[in-house]
Amino acid sequence: MQDCKETRDQREQQIQANRQEIDRRHSEWKMQSIPEYLDWALKDYGQRPLIITDDETVDYCQVAEMSRKIASGLAGRGIRPGERIAMVMANDPMTVPLLFAIWRIGAVAVPINTLYRPDELAFVIGEADCCFLISMDRFGSRNFKNMLDDTLPGWSEGKCETMPNLRGGLVFKRDTPEEFLKELSSSSASYTGTSSNSEDSAVIMFTSGTTGRPKGVEITHDNLLRAAYAGAYHQAFENGRRAIFSLPLYHGFGLVVGLLSGMIVGGSIVPLLKFDPDKILTAIGRHQATYLMAVPTMTIALMDQASKGDYDFTSLTAIHSAAAPTPAWVWEQIRNIFDCDNIITSYGQTEVTATVICTVPGDDLETVAETQGSIVQAGLAGIPEQNGLIAEFKTIDPETGADLPWGMEGELCCRSPMNSKGYFRQPEATEKLFLPGGWIRMGDLGQFRPDGNLFLTGRSKELYKSKGELVSPKELEQILTGHADISQAFFIGMPDDNFGECGCAWIVRSKGSTIGAKEIMNYLKERVAAYKLPRDIWFIEDEDLPKTGTGKVQKAELKKIALAKVQATQKGE
Repeated sequence: MQDCKETRDQREQQIQANRQEIDRRHSEWKMQSIPEYLDWALKDYGQRPLIITDDETVDYCQVAEMSRKIASGLAGRGIRPGERIAMVMANDPMTVPLLFAIWRIGAVAVPINTLYRPDELAFVIGEADCCFLISMDRFGSRNFKNMLDDTLPGWSEGKCETMPNLRGGLVFKRDTPEEFLKELSSSSASYTGTSSNSEDSAVIMFTSGTTGRPKGVEITHDNLLRAAYAGAYHQAFENGRRAIFSLPLYHGFGLVVGLLSGMIVGGSIVPLLKFDPDKILTAIGRHQATYLMAVPTMTIALMDQASKGDYDFTSLTAIHSAAAPTPAWVWEQIRNIFDCDNIITSYGQTEVTATVICTVPGDDLETVAETQGSIVQAGLAGIPEQNGLIAEFKTIDPETGADLPWGMEGELCCRSPMNSKGYFRQPEATEKLFLPGGWIRMGDLGQFRPDGNLFLTGRSKELYKSKGELVSPKELEQILTGHADISQAFFIGMPDDNFGECGCAWIVRSKGSTIGAKEIMNYLKERVAAYKLPRDIWFIEDEDLPKTGTGKVQKAELKKIALAKVQATQKGE
């Protein structure tokens, strides 16, 4: 018993020591852009590795210099501060200096999901009104150059008729990265300084929305830096933390928790292009990674693979698995298989930049399994009036909008210096997102326990998460009802043991149609990313749809019917 107490006391002392070191090095919160922060960090961390792969190691100084060369080439092409540059880059090491280059010239990065199909790519590029597009040539079996040439003919020369504001683009050939640098930096000297400031938009990240198509969330440099600092401070990152992940840098989890938070402590990333359990587990030992990041579906696959081979996990000090509901047995097996007591889970949204709720090192497995953690402690980056917490929370009645007493279940609302600007060029959607006083409606239901930890009780939005990715039922419904043989379509999220949640589609055929599930699935495969595809497709007649007195289809009732069908199938009825 005494040993356990000493272990807890030692852990708490280490947490406080790490946090004090982070605050000591920064001394005060400075309003600055991300490139300015990188340049400031060079004095202490310049020779430290920032990006580590099996093929190369790139230090902080090299990333900074590469970003200046790329920035020079982008500025030479007439790209001005505030203009948007689309990126289709995955986790290639070049993604990091490219991001910093875009920010140096005051432009806004629009990182695009590499799982998107051609129509989705075109929509996002157009919605963000991008002036320039940089795309890797290929990724796995996907040839992005051919895809873009077919979907946006003339894009690279600025002659795309459907996007007149797209003035040009470049193809990044992954086999010859030096050619990319040479093409951008041959015309002029390296770009010095930075043309962005703390309140400028740094990225537009597209997230699924209840109104159908993805919406672009505008996030500032200060939003990102506060999120990065808060993540490092709350979790008490050790000096030089080394994170390994295949989570994409076009998502907040990979970009903020992976890359930017690590920079606060002079850390590095080991980014993998795609999820491969054996390669990730091997890379942990090879590169002595200390911090493993994944979503639960990945974590389960990693545990399965770990039991099949002889891997070295001795360097691991923390495992962060978030973005989907996770059963308690998963956490227990994570701890036992990886021999790692520091298991982290968290909660956040793109609209509030990144993580605002998170467990802390040393939280027991019961807390990790049952809650998302507590409001993130952010030190200098936090709210002084809230003792350095990164956010304030309250719950409201989801129907009336009335404030509820603390600890009562309701719709979660967040007010934070990490709150985004809202949705790019969508004032009506932004107005619905914000409440008076600067509160953002999170769209989730939950309550804070007496110990300060958040317990999520459901979603007030229709969105669901499949394989760690948000899916918008409305978007899929709009696509399906564009098919001549489909009269009505309804998507709902369903519990799934492997993916946390998955999609179920209810279809009302057009009169005389005999379209089947296979045809519908093939139709969707051509138009949406794989994680959006439904697990089940069922057919129903219009008169059998559960409806309200005003004729509105009751999706909650459809979900009950779907659950009953699944249970009956499992029982063999």
